[in-house]
Amino acid sequence: MMAAICAARKGVAVTLLEPNERLGKKLNITGKGRCNVTNESGCEELLANVPRNARFLYSAFSRWDGRDTMAFFESLGVALKVERGKRVFPVSDRSFDVSSALERELRRLRVYLVRDRARELCVRDGRVCGALGEKDAYDAQAVIVATGGVSYPATGSTGDGYRLAAQVGHTIVEPRGSLVPIVIDDACCGTMQGLTLKNVTMTVKNQKNTVVFQELGELLFTHFGVSGPLALSASAHLRDFEKNRYRLSIDLKSALDEQKLDARLLRDMTERSNQNYASFLGGLVNRSMIPVMIEKTGIPADTKVHSITREQRRVLLYLLKNFELPISGLRSVREAIITAGGVKVSEINPTTMASKCVDGLFFAGEVMDVDAYTGGFNLQIAWATGKAAGEAAAAALLA
Repeated sequence: MMAAICAARKGVAVTLLEPNERLGKKLNITGKGRCNVTNESGCEELLANVPRNARFLYSAFSRWDGRDTMAFFESLGVALKVERGKRVFPVSDRSFDVSSALERELRRLRVYLVRDRARELCVRDGRVCGALGEKDAYDAQAVIVATGGVSYPATGSTGDGYRLAAQVGHTIVEPRGSLVPIVIDDACCGTMQGLTLKNVTMTVKNQKNTVVFQELGELLFTHFGVSGPLALSASAHLRDFEKNRYRLSIDLKSALDEQKLDARLLRDMTERSNQNYASFLGGLVNRSMIPVMIEKTGIPADTKVHSITREQRRVLLYLLKNFELPISGLRSVREAIITAGGVKVSEINPTTMASKCVDGLFFAGEVMDVDAYTGGFNLQIAWATGKAAGEAAAAALLA
């Protein structure tokens, strides 16, 4: 939609092929239906939140950053607000307001909308000359592929763009889930299913004991492992499980260093010396975590607090600051918020989003091998690359 709008604003005739019954189907579910439109950040901050191929996006972000996106949508009548972490949402908290604004602009610009799915790109003498759909053939002097990845396939992200690009000689970096829940090889997660931990620090290390991710935030236990903002952000750093082994550690008491937490434990143990260990834990962790802590510390539930040894207290202290869980993998790409992988960016011009393999072919958004953290950064990639592709495609026609 952004590519079509930006091309049409340059004065060229645009046809938009859309297989879904309505536009913006995936956009409408972002941000839990609120639509995290972008992040109120400049170029450098945006790039810092792109873990893969950030340099490729420098040109697009330097010409269209988060504030430009905000100005664009506000010009279309969408009132915006900025929340924690510079996340930008519509004031109405309705993603439909964002997609509807785009639809209105498409209509105003007389973009021709066709309900069809592209099956093949038409190429003649090394130059794109149109697209073949399931219902008809479409002649064109330029084609922009902006089909998304393979996450949330029910929204139309079924990998069509990879197939189209591969047909004309592009390399496809194998797609995988990013911003996806993490699978843990420990039954305790099932015991704590549904428990949300807030203001905890999650650290992920590889087999070399190198920290690959560390952040303060929110975590959710599930029947298979962990989800929530921290897990989703961490997943963007976890790659190639055949070669790498990862483990995560949760600091349950981030506000206290080890020395201060130990002092608190000593004080509480003195004040509550006649309590059972299980009851004592109730003052430290959520109720559903108590049986897990009992099992992992090895201290029987009915042990009187005054009987807990110094060594046992040290074990509890360590566990509160380093609740370790072994990572066995990631959930399916179908459960991922976004897709990592896609059309190899070295085969795309970073300024124009033009194909280096076929003249007149352009790419935009998640179909390319670019992905970012949560917080509006992935939609910002869509807007910035869509604008770059739309304007460059129009310029090629008008040259």
